[in-house]
Amino acid sequence: MGDDLLSAEQQKQLEWLLTNGSAWQQPPYALIGIGLVIALLCGLTFARQIQQRLDQWQQDRLPLLPLARPNIVIPYAGVLLGTTLFVGSGLQVFGFAAGSSLLVALLLTLLTGAGLWYQLGRLMQQVECGNFAAVDFDNFDRFL
Repeated sequence: MGDDLLSAEQQKQLEWLLTNGSAWQQPPYALIGIGLVIALLCGLTFARQIQQRLDQWQQDRLPLLPLARPNIVIPYAGVLLGTTLFVGSGLQVFGFAAGSSLLVALLLTLLTGAGLWYQLGRLMQQVECGNFAAVDFDNFDRFL
């Protein structure tokens, strides 16, 4: 009785879907690459914007803070978006469900991103106040 509901062509398509799966169920390798490209391009833009801000401060003593300006926040948000796609899609490759892997990736990215933003703000504040000491990696092995 159930065989009468589908034509022979539809049965072949259903069998193919059941054995091969659909494209959206496959690991999202393309999203891994897209996320990586987004994160890298936005990261380079973000780094360039911070460098320009530091150069302007050094030349003209323009204020470094606040950092929350569109030309800095937008590339930083792009880094966070690209990282979320990269990590979330990477988790899907290892068999995690799409929703849970993207949620975990989003939470990890937001927590890490908030910590980095806070640290960057503190570093900029130290640079403005003049009490920023550069890290000397040449003598770092003395402390180990």
